[in-house]
Amino acid sequence: QVQVVESGGGLVQAGESLRLSCAASGGRFSINTMGWSRLAPGKQRELVAVISSDGSTNSADSVKGRFTISRDNAKNTVYLEMNSLKPEDTAVYYCYAEVRSIRYWGQGTQVTVSS
Repeated sequence: QVQVVESGGGLVQAGESLRLSCAASGGRFSINTMGWSRLAPGKQRELVAVISSDGSTNSADSVKGRFTISRDNAKNTVYLEMNSLKPEDTAVYYCYAEVRSIRYWGQGTQVTVSS
């Protein structure tokens, strides 16, 4: 069973930055893609950014140019660098690790951006 644990959320002001981390452990097989999604009150879950095992990335238009996803394969860890945060970025951010076509999700970390 793969465990996924996020960290790094918090309360910041608009324009500030945060870095989220997510570590996956416990699997016997290699991790393929890793990614971040977010869920804000009253909104649908949004896939924010994904990164494949070879480092190729994709991100939502809403965060392009502000958020950067990266990963450390040796540590099975993925990061989300969030810059120029806006109040509309306020959400619970969830990380996933995909192993053999199954996505394992973390419990989420709250990010709150005040105006």
